[in-house]
Amino acid sequence: MGAEQLHPVVQHHIANSLGWPSLRPLQEEAVAPMLAGDDALLLAPTAGGKTEAAAFPLVSAMAFEQWQGLSVLYVCPLRALLNNLEPRLAGYTGWVGRRTGLWHGDTAATRRARLREDPPDLLLTTPESLESMLVSTSTDPSRLFGNLRTIVVDEVHAFAGDDRGWHLLAVLERLQHHAGRRLQRIGLSATVGNPDELLTWLQGSGKGERPARVVAPDLGSPAPGPPPGDVTLDHVRTLDNAGKVIAALHAGEKRLVFCESRRAVEELALSLRAYGTQTFVSHSSLSIDERRRAEEAFAEARDCVIVSTSTLELGIDVGDLDRVIQIDAPRTVASFLQRIGRTGRRSGTVRNALFLATAPDRLLQAAGLLHLWSQGYVEPVTPPPHPRHIVAQQLLALCLERGRVGSAEWQDTWRGAGLHDESAPDIAEWLQKSGHLEGDGGMLFIGPEAERRYGRKNFLELLSVFTASPEFRVLHGRNDIGSVDPIVVTQKVEGPRIFVLAGRSWHVTYIDWKRRRCFVEPSDQRARMRWVGGSAPLSYELARSMRDVLLGSDPAVTLSKRAVAGLAELRDKHEDSISASGTVVTRGADVWWYTWAGAKANATLAAALPGVVDPVVSYDDVRLRLRHDLAPGELSQAASAVDWSSSIRPAVNADAVQGLKFSDVLPPDLATETVASRMVDEGAARRVVTEPRTLRG
Repeated sequence: MGAEQLHPVVQHHIANSLGWPSLRPLQEEAVAPMLAGDDALLLAPTAGGKTEAAAFPLVSAMAFEQWQGLSVLYVCPLRALLNNLEPRLAGYTGWVGRRTGLWHGDTAATRRARLREDPPDLLLTTPESLESMLVSTSTDPSRLFGNLRTIVVDEVHAFAGDDRGWHLLAVLERLQHHAGRRLQRIGLSATVGNPDELLTWLQGSGKGERPARVVAPDLGSPAPGPPPGDVTLDHVRTLDNAGKVIAALHAGEKRLVFCESRRAVEELALSLRAYGTQTFVSHSSLSIDERRRAEEAFAEARDCVIVSTSTLELGIDVGDLDRVIQIDAPRTVASFLQRIGRTGRRSGTVRNALFLATAPDRLLQAAGLLHLWSQGYVEPVTPPPHPRHIVAQQLLALCLERGRVGSAEWQDTWRGAGLHDESAPDIAEWLQKSGHLEGDGGMLFIGPEAERRYGRKNFLELLSVFTASPEFRVLHGRNDIGSVDPIVVTQKVEGPRIFVLAGRSWHVTYIDWKRRRCFVEPSDQRARMRWVGGSAPLSYELARSMRDVLLGSDPAVTLSKRAVAGLAELRDKHEDSISASGTVVTRGADVWWYTWAGAKANATLAAALPGVVDPVVSYDDVRLRLRHDLAPGELSQAASAVDWSSSIRPAVNADAVQGLKFSDVLPPDLATETVASRMVDEGAARRVVTEPRTLRG
């Protein structure tokens, strides 16, 4: 079974066009459940053949069952990934005389019109483009999606971890309405810590209605000891030193360097070019053309470096890599697995990664992450709780799509998908009170406030659940280089305004404030770059792993002499703030409770223990400030008296609420509650209060 179940034409092309002697284990095991119409989650490391594991059975089903019209949607989180996959999937559908189409934000209007008029059999797209199709007056959704059978969600873990996942689930439920049938749902994912829960989430309202299976033969049972891979941790102390190391190492090889911010990408690229290294750049603020040119040039070159944020973490093909280099550390083991999986694809090579830490605290985080990795840990993917703002957005979108929606029936669209809770009627009532919706005869429709707030550009701002800052476009002549944060063009400077973008320095010659455009010419001056954005909190598991490192546990990787020395310095520095038996309270100018539990757990503790926490609350990933006059035993008494059955919520400021997209279409108390619920880690907080505490100082 397996390959023999595929359509004979597909089998022929696998053997003759691709020259494959056999399928990989994942591809073999995916055939039966997918041809049976089961929901499935296909798990494999990066470059594990997940696309073909989904495509071969679906192309076979098209031919076996004579599916007509648009029958398969292939959804990805990134346009670049869609562009990368389109020629490959077009080849597979072409084997059986079928067609593949591509529709995302960069697709020309003329091309979209042709796709509406003559839909392909398989369409590559994003959730935002699906939303635009559903609400567009140019599209008849029931005609376009009436033959739909299957949804493939690539990199499903990337969706499920944030609000784009809830948006995707909501859109899939609306698509089922137009298809008139329960759609088969297939998720493709890298390794995750909770695959069964992820598959159940993806099934939405259909969970329990059809068989569902996690297919992951390539992962197997974890072998004893650290995962395979040649990993080194070095402490270079500065970003410029990182540039020196990268320029000096691995000459003649192709290196992919990951940074944790756009600022670091730009500064490192500038350093590498100054050291004579052929360097390319990729991040979300570069124009599509600029990014594509860099990625194509990198794929064709040999002795070069491409510096990227997480945009190249997912399955975009940038050619055959020799090395992955990580500046500092990502925040999850899952991200690291994606990145190291870029290497070791050639026969005779192994997966490898070099970590270059640019500061002591970043060395500790990198060591903690690698300690988790060497123990075989991978984080579970957890959808953010209470997506009430997505419920509000979807109700508005549903009214745009259908014109009028029954005020008593609209919740049925998503019933069972886990999207809304008992607050749904309050959301609908608020939308009417605020003028975003109007009601008449038991029906709801778009109101004047929604027209005013979102109506520009055909409600484009309403169709995306992630927030893009209002950046200025950067133009060199007619070439679109990318975009920069407004702070770059508004902050006071002495002399010429110089900034870095695409790894090059630019001199601002003119700013078009009305059209938000910035015209530039190349510059030889060095500069720094700024973008607005904060760091996400560390998890309880990562914070505790960092504590384990300070207590003497080294990650099972190669440590450079500089890393060994740096870790020794960190252990001396933190000697008074760690204990193998539990947490530590230190007394000095301030009283600090070193929990090593992550910022969410410490925020939860601050809310649960208001009487013992400093009135001017201060906390981070490792510690929480207590009252300076705290009496002995007072913390223990307060901890034992916490009522964990009540709803404990950290304090939320107005900026945090404004950072939640569509917060303005929620009642203020619900918006605040939604943000606060996402700052809570009750499980970690409860573990912390039960641990022994050591008093020092």
